[in-house]
Amino acid sequence: MSDHMLESASIFKEELYRQLSRIGKCLSSDKRLEILTLLSQGSKTVEKLTTSSGMNFANVSRHLQVLLDARLVKFTKKGTHVIYSLADPAIVDLLSSLWRISEKQLPDITKLKNDFLHELDHIQTLTMDQVMEKLNTESILLLDLRPKEEFEISHIKGAISVPMKELEYYMSKLSKDTEIVAYCRGPLCVYSAIAAQKLQAEGFRAYRMDEGLHEWQEHFAH
Repeated sequence: MSDHMLESASIFKEELYRQLSRIGKCLSSDKRLEILTLLSQGSKTVEKLTTSSGMNFANVSRHLQVLLDARLVKFTKKGTHVIYSLADPAIVDLLSSLWRISEKQLPDITKLKNDFLHELDHIQTLTMDQVMEKLNTESILLLDLRPKEEFEISHIKGAISVPMKELEYYMSKLSKDTEIVAYCRGPLCVYSAIAAQKLQAEGFRAYRMDEGLHEWQEHFAH
């Protein structure tokens, strides 16, 4: 191989890694990861992302621009609203892989989860297989705690939409004999644990599921 070809191959390799690093740099922000996770549940306006994330409008807009530059998100316009979504469904798989690797390699994640759940007395977590078994025997109510618009886009078959802010009202309508499992957006969302504690405090048999819709779909796709 000529020196010229070797030099060209080296330049080619360096440019490829430079392009790959654009994604890595984009994912280096905790706030951008949160925005991607929110968009994995469905398209959202900047205003909705602002409300859901707790960030201000300017910061959300700035992070969205970085995500746009890396082509991880895209947008459409509807009237005066700009609606953002993931640029490709495969980005959900990227986020799932990142979570699994991080949970496996970073002990701090397990400690954070255990410390938080320790504060919620006697909350039992069911596996997806256990939840499926209970659904098949129609022995539980499966509550989806996400906002209604996310539920309407897609949800676990058999689940009922009960956004977290409506939980107390919904509890007042149920028999105490009802067995309940709650789920939310997935491993990074703690609403399922909080909801299970609230339900138990009111005398219900309640559990939480750590996983969300995407983990469920992935698990039962095989």
